[in-house]
Amino acid sequence: MNEIQPGVEAPDFTLPDQDQNPVTLSSFRGEKNVMLAFYPLDWSPVCTNENVCFTQDLSRFEAVGAKVLAISVDSTYSHKAWAEKLGLKHTLLSDMKREVCKKYGLYLEEENIAKRTTVIVDKQGLVRYVKVQEITMPRDDQEILEVLTKLK
Repeated sequence: MNEIQPGVEAPDFTLPDQDQNPVTLSSFRGEKNVMLAFYPLDWSPVCTNENVCFTQDLSRFEAVGAKVLAISVDSTYSHKAWAEKLGLKHTLLSDMKREVCKKYGLYLEEENIAKRTTVIVDKQGLVRYVKVQEITMPRDDQEILEVLTKLK
């Protein structure tokens, strides 16, 4: 499947968060822009640093009317332990069945993980920004915040 592209409607999904509560992408329609942060694995160095930055910048994301949803193939139990250990305040979603990363064309079959990718979905449910990164390269919150600010 091809990687998701800007301009298309974001495929809807419901995934459990770190507290096992269901989170549905379309529930934010008309309310918030959503930053989907697909990342490979909890506990890995780059993913850890990135997610700590998401929490540190959470007030900046909220100030531009955005919801941060970080998605990996890890279990809700791993997410919960990781969030507690690092003091993460944003939402971590578990895509253990790899359904969402496959829907978005972001599945790395050989590694059995999602590509490190930022997808911004606007309030109307349209994909407005996609950036796939090298697996070892952290994303730039400032760049993401600039895109979200333009959508506010």
